[in-house]
Order: sequence, then structure tokens, then C-alpha cells
Amino acid sequence: MKYKNNNDKRQKTMYTKLLAACALTTYAMLCFGCQETVVYTKTEWLAPVSPNSLAQEASQIIRTALADPDPAIRVNAIEVVAISKRINLIPKVRYLLKDDFVPVRFAAVLAVGDLEYYLAAQSLTALLQDNNENVRIAAFYALGKIGSPDTFEQIRKAITSPDQTVRANAALLLGKSGDNSPLTRQALWWTLRRQDSGDMVRFQTAEAIAMLGDERIYPKLWSMLISAYADDRVMGIKAMGALGTLQAKDSLITMLDDDIVEVRLAAAEQLGMLKDTAGEPVVLDVFSKNLAAKLDPQSRERLNVRTALAIGRIGTPSLTRYLPTLLKDESKMVRIAAAMAVFNTQ
Repeated sequence: MKYKNNNDKRQKTMYTKLLAACALTTYAMLCFGCQETVVYTKTEWLAPVSPNSLAQEASQIIRTALADPDPAIRVNAIEVVAISKRINLIPKVRYLLKDDFVPVRFAAVLAVGDLEYYLAAQSLTALLQDNNENVRIAAFYALGKIGSPDTFEQIRKAITSPDQTVRANAALLLGKSGDNSPLTRQALWWTLRRQDSGDMVRFQTAEAIAMLGDERIYPKLWSMLISAYADDRVMGIKAMGALGTLQAKDSLITMLDDDIVEVRLAAAEQLGMLKDTAGEPVVLDVFSKNLAAKLDPQSRERLNVRTALAIGRIGTPSLTRYLPTLLKDESKMVRIAAAMAVFNTQ
């Protein structure tokens, strides 16, 4: 597969991607700027640290990131809290329900819902009056997760929105909701087939259908895997991981041979989520072949983030030994990804 630079197309959907709250696991390295990142020698990668010390360091990284002045950093930190189920940090996330930035409020609402934080019910109800529709439908989702499933009907209505961002986010929320009713499936398939649905809407809708376990989506996901664009392939890989069937798993294994290392790492991560360590050699290559050495700072950051995420999902001792150094990387994005990897391997 050849890589085509489609930065212009992606720049047009940056805000959508950020609002879709997939910042760290799928889109963050495509959307956000980077910081200078250190290139490590083989000996510097391996610094023995106790598990308790790692956990404390990871927790502090996320606490700091939740208060970072950069909203992109706050979004990523919120997602880590939700994915790793750090319930001890959810009160700090609750505070961000009032954040000035829409993407931060959106991510915070999803985290509160995903962790079923009942104490925030009143705050969620207030957000049904938020001035941004994305936040409002996220509040409907969160209220549904904590005991009001009838609110999912409001999300099905939102998926008909002419606004592409709202439409993509409604698809995301329906997939996350676990609502497998005929009405929800019908709404998703209708959105996928709409001629006026943009790429981001179609990709997010395909993943949502996969999240609900509908195997009919497989051909669409396969078409994403064979796209000429590396970031499209990454999104297809994530959706295949969500589908999680044997056929999807076999497709992920084929992506371990992709021409682009970030794509290979994304496949290794998803296989790790499916309890398959076949991607371990791909991750080890990053260190043994020093693949970051000749990259520009932004590419190096993306590589290190993908590497950390894959380590967290595969979790073998030969990989986790690299986490202490990743936790100290100069890039905040890398440190956040490494912190999530620590949480996932505990």
C-alpha cells in the first residue's frame, strides 16, 4: 500500500474529529500540533522502575493534563480517565463539564456517562440546555447510560442533522450506547448510505455499526483497510477491532504488514485489545530498529503515541519495560498515551 498525503482533506475535519472524542486512540496525532520529542538510545529506553511508581507517575500525568491550558490535552486526558475507568479522577472530569471549550465539555460528558457517574446527573440535565448541539446530544447519551435509555431517541433524531459534525457525533453515540434496537440500526445504515454524508460521517457510522456487532458492515470496513490514505486505514483498523469477529481479526493481522509503521502499530493495538499478541514484533521493531531516529518531531510524536497505545493493549513484559521512558517523553501527548498504557497493563 502507498501512502498519500491528504492533510488538506483532514484539516477540513479537524474540529469534527476533536468533537468525536476519539482524540487519543485514533485522531489526536492527525489533528493536534506536536512538541519537540527526544530520540532515545537503546540503553536509555530500559530503566527499571517499580509498578507502583509507574502507576503513581501515570496518575500524576493525567491529573496535570486535566488542568492543562491546551484544550486538546484536556480532551485526551479525559478520554484516558474514561477508557481506563479511573473513577478516582472523575470528580476532576466533572469540573470540566463547565469548560469554555465545546470539545472538552463533549469529552467530559461522555466520560461521566461511560463511568455511570450518577452524582453528575444534575449537571448533565443542565447541559441539555447547552448552546452547542453536540454537547446536548452527549448529555442525552450520558443520561441514558445512567438510567434513562429513552434519551437515545433524541440521538437518533440528531443523526438526521444537516450539520456533519452533529451527524458524526450522533453516530458515535449510538454505537457507544449499545442500543441494538431496529430503530438504531436503521438510523445508522440510513446515515451511512446518505449521499450527503461526508467521509468523517461515513467512517464514524461504519465504526458505530461495528460497535453494535452488525457483521454486514465488514465489506465497508475492508474498503477502509485498502484505502490509499494511511489515516483512513487506521480508522478502518479501529472499526475492525470494534467488530471483533474472527474475520475482522484475520483482516487486522494482514495490516501488520502495511507499508506505514503507524498503521502497523494501530493493527497491533487492536489485536492486543482482542487478546492477540501477534503485533508484538511490530512494536519491538520501533525500538530495535530505532524507527524514530530519522523522523521529524511531529512524525516522531505520532509514532511514540501509537507505540505506547499498542504496548498498553498487548501488555507483554518485553514491551512494558519501555513505558518508564515513554512516561518521561517531552511530548505531553506521548506521556498521556504512556499513562494510559500503564493503566491498561495494571
